[in-house]
Amino acid sequence: MVDSIFNNYLSRPGVRQPIFTSYCDGRRVTCNGLSQWGSMYLGEEGYSPIEIIRYYYGSDMYINSAVSVAGVPSSWPGYNLSVGSVGDKVRQIQQQLNRIAQNYPAIPQVAVDGVFGPATQQAVKEFQRIFNLPPNGIVDFPTWYSISNIYVGVSRISEP
Repeated sequence: MVDSIFNNYLSRPGVRQPIFTSYCDGRRVTCNGLSQWGSMYLGEEGYSPIEIIRYYYGSDMYINSAVSVAGVPSSWPGYNLSVGSVGDKVRQIQQQLNRIAQNYPAIPQVAVDGVFGPATQQAVKEFQRIFNLPPNGIVDFPTWYSISNIYVGVSRISEP
């Protein structure tokens, strides 16, 4: 779940940077901010996630989404890649999967041709299986960022 929402952040109108918030379990640790049991109670009372946030942090809070995410080779294109997809984003995923496969040989190497065919689907499924994602063979939001993060780790492209 965290991987699928990490490009979302809390904001206030007129403030460009994310708002710092804290979260505590409310039993072992308490703080000024969300509490596990308090937010659970509000959820049971029918509050939506943004209503719970506003309860704790004020009525001017909203959830913003980053257009791009730094630290990864390229942000998610905004659409899923699956069998039949073609183009540069498919080529990028194929290249990244092939590089990851050097460290995780259970992932089959694929032709880097920009065409999402059965071989690419199988490589994606194996990646998803290894990294505990639903093995559906579709490069959705969580899979895109998992591939990107693992690729950065194995290729060390994030280091100077």
